[in-house]
Amino acid sequence: MARRRPSEPPILPGFSHVRLLGSGGFADVFLYEQNMPRRQVAVKVMLADVVTEHVRQMFQVEANLMAQLSSHPGILTVYQASISADGRPYLVMELCSSQLSARYRAERIPVADVLSIGVKIGSAIETAHRSGVLHRDVKPSNILMTAYGHPVLSDFGIASSLNASSSTESVGMSIPWSAPEVLLDESTGSVPSEVWSLAATLYTLLAGRSPFEVLDGSNNSDELIARIARAKVPSIGRADVPASLEALLRKAMSRDPSKRQQSVLELVRDLQRVEAELGLVATQADVAMDDWALATIGDPGDRTIVRAVAPRAPGSSTDRRRRRRGAVVAAAPDTGHEVVGTATRRTARRTRYVAGALLAVSLAVIAIGATATLLAIEGGDRELPTVRDVEAALDGTTVVFSWNDPGIADGDTYQVQVNGGAEAFQRGAEFAVAAAPGERVCVTVRVAREGRLGSPSDEKCAEVPEL
Repeated sequence: MARRRPSEPPILPGFSHVRLLGSGGFADVFLYEQNMPRRQVAVKVMLADVVTEHVRQMFQVEANLMAQLSSHPGILTVYQASISADGRPYLVMELCSSQLSARYRAERIPVADVLSIGVKIGSAIETAHRSGVLHRDVKPSNILMTAYGHPVLSDFGIASSLNASSSTESVGMSIPWSAPEVLLDESTGSVPSEVWSLAATLYTLLAGRSPFEVLDGSNNSDELIARIARAKVPSIGRADVPASLEALLRKAMSRDPSKRQQSVLELVRDLQRVEAELGLVATQADVAMDDWALATIGDPGDRTIVRAVAPRAPGSSTDRRRRRRGAVVAAAPDTGHEVVGTATRRTARRTRYVAGALLAVSLAVIAIGATATLLAIEGGDRELPTVRDVEAALDGTTVVFSWNDPGIADGDTYQVQVNGGAEAFQRGAEFAVAAAPGERVCVTVRVAREGRLGSPSDEKCAEVPEL
């Protein structure tokens, strides 16, 4: 397939264009020099022919999310965002190298390096999950390296908002690192699917190929999806990779999501145990633990942050259109992924994961000796107030749910569950869901207090009209 010509770099006040860095399906990335303070930066510019009002809104989502998350040492730093004089949105970001995505095919990356990358990027993903954000496109090319050799996660992007009108050629590059339930339209993404993607990424760095890629064989989209669906993870084929590491990666890539590590944090702890087994200094897991730190990541009242994306109902008009096109949930290599969604901020589990029992997950960070406990209990609690009369209103393609305060106490939060699946925890009595035209979105709300959950509200649904 012929590569498109790069777009013209925009004229940006206070910046001088240097050269093109790379091109993706929906954006180009240029090297600029910022005049004051003087430094080189990477500027991601949307292509003019894909910019619509909806794309502008989703670009604002990406800018806000990355700015709020980029204080994490494992997430790419965003300096500013705006719209150029010719109408193209752009992001000004820390200049990093994409060498890792080429390095694993050119040389054997030491096991210690891969373990360290796994802990650092896993900590970044866990922090995003605690703020209610799914990345949805974890893969080697979205891990960049800073000038000091630190890995950072990039591209909380907007390409998935364009997938409904994109060909399979433009969205097929993330298949090797997408969980089977995502590829088979059983889920639009979840915490366990991101566990799968991180494990597949680490496997790739160790093996020099994606987990289900056949060397010197055919690896078209259909064949890869079929192999991933069978979920028979082949051996990495390296004598220096301990059996314990292969075992934890196989667990993380189980076909059944309930058999995987149930949080990225749990996978990070497993990686740290392998480091200890090999006599390595444990890599520090940087995870925000305090409420004030989490509050800086996301403001529940900011409706430019997408709190959840409703899964497409099987048989819906949107689902049928995707199947007729043969599209899969995947993305272009440089810019794309599914619309930012919701993971539980306190890692509360679904009923099938906890079966009404108390789940205690402790974070053992050897480097700093910190321990935290996350508690979740599913089921009703008569002492907690019940949310009633949830209302829904449409704001373009965004569904805004709201409700009256039932009398929550200091420290209480609301658990919002979307279509019986994705969950989020927040203090505000308003919850915005970005949905595609023709999608039906349903939520239930209940009060959470010290790990306990009250009775759920009646389910409230709304459907976004077809354009």
